[in-house]
Amino acid sequence: MKGFFCKITLALCFVIFVGSAARADEVTFSANAPMVVTAGESFRVEFSLNATPDDDSFEAPDFGAFDVLAGPAISQGHSIQIINGAMTKNVNYTITYVLLAQDAGNITIGPASIKVDKKRYKTQPLPIEISDKPSAGSAQASQGNSGSSDKSIEEEAQGQIAKDDLLLRVHISKQSVFKGEPLLATFKLYRRVAIVGYEDIKFPSFNGFWTQDIDVSNAMWQRETLNGKVYESTVVKECLLYPQQAGTLVIEPATITAIAQVIVQSRRNIDPFFGGGHEVYNLRRKLQTPRVNITVKELPAGAPASFTGAVGKFSMEASLSADQLAANSAGTFTVKITGQGNLPFIQAPKLTLPASFEQYNVKTTESIQTATAGTSGYRQFEYPFIARAEGTYRIDSILFTYFNPDRREYVTLSSQSFPLQITPDANGGESYMIKGLSKEDVQMLGQDIRFIRLGKARLQPMREPFFLSGLYIGLLAAILVLFAGTYIALRKQIRDSQNAALIRGRRANKVAIQRFRIAKNYMEEHNQHAFYEEMLKALWGYMSDKFNIPVANLTKENVREELHKRGAAPEDTQLFSELITRCDEAQYSPVASARMSDVYRDGLELISRIESIIKR
Repeated sequence: MKGFFCKITLALCFVIFVGSAARADEVTFSANAPMVVTAGESFRVEFSLNATPDDDSFEAPDFGAFDVLAGPAISQGHSIQIINGAMTKNVNYTITYVLLAQDAGNITIGPASIKVDKKRYKTQPLPIEISDKPSAGSAQASQGNSGSSDKSIEEEAQGQIAKDDLLLRVHISKQSVFKGEPLLATFKLYRRVAIVGYEDIKFPSFNGFWTQDIDVSNAMWQRETLNGKVYESTVVKECLLYPQQAGTLVIEPATITAIAQVIVQSRRNIDPFFGGGHEVYNLRRKLQTPRVNITVKELPAGAPASFTGAVGKFSMEASLSADQLAANSAGTFTVKITGQGNLPFIQAPKLTLPASFEQYNVKTTESIQTATAGTSGYRQFEYPFIARAEGTYRIDSILFTYFNPDRREYVTLSSQSFPLQITPDANGGESYMIKGLSKEDVQMLGQDIRFIRLGKARLQPMREPFFLSGLYIGLLAAILVLFAGTYIALRKQIRDSQNAALIRGRRANKVAIQRFRIAKNYMEEHNQHAFYEEMLKALWGYMSDKFNIPVANLTKENVREELHKRGAAPEDTQLFSELITRCDEAQYSPVASARMSDVYRDGLELISRIESIIKR
């Protein structure tokens, strides 16, 4: 009797442990039914749950115009696996209905719901198309061998797939936008037959747009109604497009070769019991999206001087590292721009510091997220400086202007002004005083008055005084020239430090080399997408900084014009266009059109040649 109770206790512990392990998994509740049925045909609808539900918690959906012939029929199964001491349990709880379709049309089965651990789960609505005639596959199967001798297998397979059973479509969030205003492009594949693979995937290069890809690696097939027919659809590519020029921009067609799988009548005389009667045939179907025209409107005239191309909705914060500094010490002025829009193109606002301040290169940090709702996050600009002279100063307010496409107007944000007290330098600012001799410092040596010298004295011509002599005037002139040259150089340095375009041009090569180093790391890691994206940033960013081209006007045509003005060779101009095209194509294609090492080498050589031409 004692052994019997021990066995019962162990069994209960095992059941409790298995139940808790099953509940630890993620609960899923889904519905499954045919996409297309024939009027007068009965079919099954199954609701599947991977857990044990609470008692009497299932709520049947609204079946609409369907007649319920049978159900609900409940089945439940369990499976346990123990691998290397780790035990997993799978639960399959299924509720089945048999329905009858009466009339042709589209009917949607509403969501069903069920509770697991007092938490309710719902299925997605299930659209079903009711046809007034049998599908091509059903008709073909019913014909048997009657027409198989008159048609090839390929013709027979083609007959089972209608023209609109496989579709590739692009959905655009907006057909008319302002320059710099993002729009969402979603490429979706629709199917009514089974697909086993894809070939020759080609997406457009999006000429005239700056693109930001959205991750669709976890996209699932979902049921959707299109043009009155029910399909299973999935997203194959999704990206945000930022138009860089006004006018009518064309999104060229995307193409995909889908491999559909159909069942055809077998040509071999084999008994169906041994696998004969039908064969599986893979049929290739080339799909293509239509061309799409996007109307890009020019931004309104009268933009403030502080506008540099930002489009969206933003806010700005400004701060000073300290309100009191010692002379010759460093400080930082920080500007943080947060919001949603074309954040990657936002440039550092212009900061004007007092003339006695030395300003250095702006440091930029960013945190940007790309989603279907748009690009959001922040860009932060840090302006390091050194105050050389003591005194009380005021840093003027900084201005940032963006265009709000919803309100169709420019919005200017202004920070507060910041007072700054500069105290004397405690380390290097002391004043030194030359001390003279006092009476106490004079000692009598006993022979402070010498006797009169007798005899002949050797006399020498008296030298002219140094003051107002030729040497004096020459040294004075040299000092004045040196002072004037130093003053002019300092004024030029201060003026150049306030010229944002000049600073960008001087550091363009340095920034580009840094991006090339990052791209090289991606190349060594075989991260193709990140490599080509970084190469595009390096090439476009170099041209924008070197030639002071605003991001809003950064196009291949404008870069060609600037290179031509600077005397660049036509081969270099052509190489730039080819590099941009190669990077665009390789970034969005699963098969790279060029080796990463070739693109990296050509990009470095191009920038080196442009630097040598401009320095001449």
